[in-house]
Amino acid sequence: MSAVLSALATTPATTPQGVLHEVFGYPQFRGAQQEIVDHVVAGGDALVLMPTGGGKSLCYQVPAIVRHRAGQGVTVVVSPLIALMHDQVGALDELGVPAAFLNSSLDGDEARRVERELLGGRLVLLYAAPERILTPRFMAMMQSLHERGLLSLFAIDEAHCVSQWGHDFREEYLGLSALHETFPGVPRLALTATADDHTRADIIQRLQLEEARLFVASFDRPNIRYTIVEKDDPRKQLLRFIRDEHEGEAGIVYCQSRKRVEETATWLAAEGLNALPYHAGLDGDVRRHHQDRFLREDAVVMVATIAFGMGIDKPDVRFVAHLDLPKNIESYYQETGRAGRDGLPADAWMTYGLADVVNQRRMIDDSDAEDDFKRLQRGKLDALLALSEAHDCRRVRLLGYFGQDSEPCGNCDNCLHAPATWDATEAARKALSGIYRFRQAGGQRYGAGHLIDVLRGKVTDKVTERGHERLSTFGIGADVSEQQWRLVLRQLIALGHVHAEGEFNTLGLSDSAREVLRGEVPVRLRVPADVKPRGKVGRERSPRGTGGKPPPMPLNAAATERFAALKAWRAEVAKEHNLPAYIVFHDATLAEMARAQPATLDALGGITGVGAKKLEAYGGQILRVLAG
Repeated sequence: MSAVLSALATTPATTPQGVLHEVFGYPQFRGAQQEIVDHVVAGGDALVLMPTGGGKSLCYQVPAIVRHRAGQGVTVVVSPLIALMHDQVGALDELGVPAAFLNSSLDGDEARRVERELLGGRLVLLYAAPERILTPRFMAMMQSLHERGLLSLFAIDEAHCVSQWGHDFREEYLGLSALHETFPGVPRLALTATADDHTRADIIQRLQLEEARLFVASFDRPNIRYTIVEKDDPRKQLLRFIRDEHEGEAGIVYCQSRKRVEETATWLAAEGLNALPYHAGLDGDVRRHHQDRFLREDAVVMVATIAFGMGIDKPDVRFVAHLDLPKNIESYYQETGRAGRDGLPADAWMTYGLADVVNQRRMIDDSDAEDDFKRLQRGKLDALLALSEAHDCRRVRLLGYFGQDSEPCGNCDNCLHAPATWDATEAARKALSGIYRFRQAGGQRYGAGHLIDVLRGKVTDKVTERGHERLSTFGIGADVSEQQWRLVLRQLIALGHVHAEGEFNTLGLSDSAREVLRGEVPVRLRVPADVKPRGKVGRERSPRGTGGKPPPMPLNAAATERFAALKAWRAEVAKEHNLPAYIVFHDATLAEMARAQPATLDALGGITGVGAKKLEAYGGQILRVLAG
């Protein structure tokens, strides 16, 4: 037995740092993890905001192991998704940590076996959905553990689900306040990747975490490159993006509707991509099969509604694309954060246009929500539109929304290719005048297409039938292209100066339009691709910052062969254990093995991500693969 295995076999670690190294194979904590773990191990309550891929799971898994080894019992993890529970328990099993889940996927005998393990104090972590945890049977089991001093910690994952202000509200989360009321002495740790001030306050109130310590990690994901483009045949734009940047790599494509998901997945598959649809309208077995393929196979592109994604731990998703505008920045951040969880370069790509702006505003206005809620949602949408229309650093704006300052990143589309801009103030005034003249000429309202025809002096049947060629605004914008006019209108709607209503998205003026008409509010816009603007043009350049994560150190030819051999070996192990390959070892760990080519178990144990259990289980096999 190697020196590493011998030492760990006789002296299981009892400190957070020791558990991190022994069990997980990491040399040190990242960012705020150490402070959070120490606080929770000591029995403190906490609310943790940490980006996807930032290591939230370690913030409760390490305390769970430390407290269990100190005789303090089991940690109960509240998790909203069956797939997430399965992956987390599978990963912990690979690490040698006794863990289980209770959910509807278990039959009666399996569930009773887990309950016996739980009540016997043999489990370190138990995962369950909130509706399961709040049943009388489950609460009675927790009461039994509590009376024997074996209920150690409650970890509430995806805590934003408790907030009605959040982007993924789940009513069953509201009952979780019962945990504090019934077991006031048991510490609670609530975790989420996204929560603005309203949502944070709601989480604290609804979970009764007023005395909890708040930890807010940096929301920056420097390895993700943000790109937002204007819609111009979006499916072809998407295909070009995938083929140019991510051929043969895994990714997620988000669409707003089920129909669009089906059509896009079918089209991408016809173009030769391994694309699968996922939405709530599909049969449950089909959804599970598609998700399983995405997690276990390489180069699968999942085309999905927002029904897909929460709890997806796949580390090597190289891109997340949006074919439709999300509802708000929280949703955008949460969804794009599923890319590059392994810390390697990844892309967040989105295309959007005027119809997206109109549709999102209409959905808010037509909802049955209270006026205060609608007002908040409009503000959230406005922030996302400002990010989309921005011609300065995307990352600065994104982090600013969450109250964090940053420097231009050098790793978004605007930093890498600073867009040309033009002064569109006069064009905006002309557009608003055109809408006003329609109202004067008969009180009717018209859509963007007809307005643009009138402004450009285009004689159509509709123009002549309504006598709009006689309006003073007819032809006053002939020097501006149709594409630029759509950009102007999109910006005016995004800023709230113009609103679109009804089935035909007819345009009307808001009160704030007066300030633009009087020339008091300047309007400066990006120049669309391949368009030469009329008016004063400037090119704004953002200085290159230090936020962009450098690409990983490349492998030489021999190391590349070793890496391929290790991936083939990992695939066999994953298939044998019925697990996604990344749960056995992440790509980054295999790459480090291939690069370092350790020749002994002790040397292999020094590779990041190789804990004691995995070293014992796989060490000899890995050394043989590396030796060729």
